[in-house]
Order: sequence, then structure tokens, then C-alpha cells
Amino acid sequence: MTAITPLESIHKKGIFGDHHKKNEKDLLQISEVKDLSIFQIVQYKKSTTQINNIKIEDLEFPLENSRVSNNKQTRILWNGPRTWLIISSKENIFNLIKEKCDDKNFAITDISHSRAVIQIKGIQAREVLKKGCPINLDKLKKNNFAGTIFHGITILVDVIDDNPDTYNLLTLRSFGESFYHHISDAALEFGYVGV
Repeated sequence: MTAITPLESIHKKGIFGDHHKKNEKDLLQISEVKDLSIFQIVQYKKSTTQINNIKIEDLEFPLENSRVSNNKQTRILWNGPRTWLIISSKENIFNLIKEKCDDKNFAITDISHSRAVIQIKGIQAREVLKKGCPINLDKLKKNNFAGTIFHGITILVDVIDDNPDTYNLLTLRSFGESFYHHISDAALEFGYVGV
């Protein structure tokens, strides 16, 4: 059985928008991020475990709003009091989480198949997001994230890098197609490469 990604039949590869007389390497890149595991971790109120003592992939759980701990394969996002998202391309990440976060102290929910993840990368990426996003994106730096909306669709903006600007944008799978069309339409002005 083969898994079908949320944007399998929607995302198109090629060059689109205002790309005339522009170098392809200077264009935005839009892609669907596949093969990610996404887990929501919630620490129970009655938990006696000190979150400071737990590390997954040698990463601490961030304790401040909008903070991300990360390495090459895994990102841990603070999503609210006692709540985190772990996003990873590592195959055995669930086993590592279960090993550190026992079911007596934590609720672990696999939300991997309920999310569409789009990556937008390039010097104009922030400008594309500003077209439909009400938050001040200039305050978000590398390894920050924020929950917001884009044209009425709830999204998480995860800042992967700032040279060039690279964002992973997470939304509910059911909104993936509409969200993709909004993002790709907003990028037409600058020209983009679907990769």
C-alpha cells in the first residue's frame, strides 16, 4: 500500500509566474514536504516528570513561546503550555518519543497524516506570506514559529532558515489544496519554481 500525500495530484513541477529574464536560481521554490512524522506531545497536569530532564534526539523541549529546538532531522516546537509538536524525518522517531515520554505522564498523538506541509524558499518568500498573513513576519527569525492564518486558513509558520528565507507551512490536510493554490497564486508576481 502506498501513501498518498495531501498534494500528490495538486503540486506541479516547473517554472511559473513572472520568470521572464530572471535567473532560475533567484526564483522562489515551492515544494511539498513529504515523509515527515508529526507528533503532538501533551504533558498531563498531574505529571511529576520534569520536562527539563527529557531530551529527544539530544534536543531539549523549548519552554518559551515560538521557540524551536532542532537538528538536521528533527524539530521540536513549543505549541502551548505543556504542549509541543515534534516534526521529524527520522524513521524511528515514535520509538524515541515513547522511550522518553511515558504514557503515565504524556499523551502522544500522531498527526502526520492530518497535515499538509508546503515549503517556500527564496528572497521573496516573506513577501508572499505577507500577502495573506496578518502577523509581523519580520519578527520571526530562524528557528522561530507562529500559528496564524493565511486567507482564512489556519497555518503554522516554521522558519527553517533565513539565508535564504525558508518556511515550512503546515495546515490541515483538508485545507491543503486551497492553501497551496493561495500560496502559489501569491508567488506568481515574483515567479517560482515548483520542485
